[in-house]
Amino acid sequence: MKRRLESLEDRTTFQESKDRPGFWRLLERSIRKRRKRLFALIGIDKNKKRFNRVEILLEGLSKNQRGLEIGPSFSPLAAKKDGFNVKILDHATAEELAAKYKTHGVDISKIETVDFVWKGERFEKLVNGEKFDWILASHVIEHTTDLIGFLRDCEAILQKNGELRLAIPDKNFCFDHDRECTSLGRVIDIFEIGPRIQTVGSVAEYYLQVCKKNGKIAWDKRTQGVITKVHSLEEVKNAILETKKGKYLDIHNWVFEPHSFTKIFENISLLNYTSLKITKLIPTVGHEFFVFLKK
Repeated sequence: MKRRLESLEDRTTFQESKDRPGFWRLLERSIRKRRKRLFALIGIDKNKKRFNRVEILLEGLSKNQRGLEIGPSFSPLAAKKDGFNVKILDHATAEELAAKYKTHGVDISKIETVDFVWKGERFEKLVNGEKFDWILASHVIEHTTDLIGFLRDCEAILQKNGELRLAIPDKNFCFDHDRECTSLGRVIDIFEIGPRIQTVGSVAEYYLQVCKKNGKIAWDKRTQGVITKVHSLEEVKNAILETKKGKYLDIHNWVFEPHSFTKIFENISLLNYTSLKITKLIPTVGHEFFVFLKK
């Protein structure tokens, strides 16, 4: 009974406070201050109130440091033309990338010279022993055939105290919405077995379950609309046949949300599959979250 009376007294006191002059003004000021701190944390311009992913990923990086950007395609974050001492690693040459994206409605003039064309070899061999102060990989890790192998490859070519910065799609706000988060067991099994392309099971799951919301393949919390499947059953079966023939299909091989990624990373670290350490995690903004790792 005493606890109920105290609860009633608290509600009464709060109601009296609401009725006092200036209460709402003070509350609004408090909310503005908290919003300002949040914007600063996740990289939203306090004047424009607009999220800037590039500023987040480049924050504190020196243009004079030796950098590597993996898979920038037609949208590099740290462009050579902007003065960055950076090299590019991608799956194709600049000319091949330009041909690939010519009809995609993007600015192919942003495609930069590719220094290292990856064909499945270890990064350390590909870059001929070079070491880098930082590595950027935006929406890359989810495409890799071997997650642990990718982390180890990056670790091998980082200088001591070097950084790997990742931008990763959150499954809750992209076409992975209906898929299950990646399991620790699968991450370890793939590393130990070592397939060079995605497995048939991964391809089947991807093509069966990828979806759109209101016609979009990526969205944010404000997006309303119906979720629909992207591929027909015939397309799913064709993808499976292509994979069985040994063809590489570019899919999201790994599916994450912030908590699931950090949990997997904690466990593979515990098991000594990687020596990298998470130094910063920025929760989901829009459809992606950000993870900074240090050697």
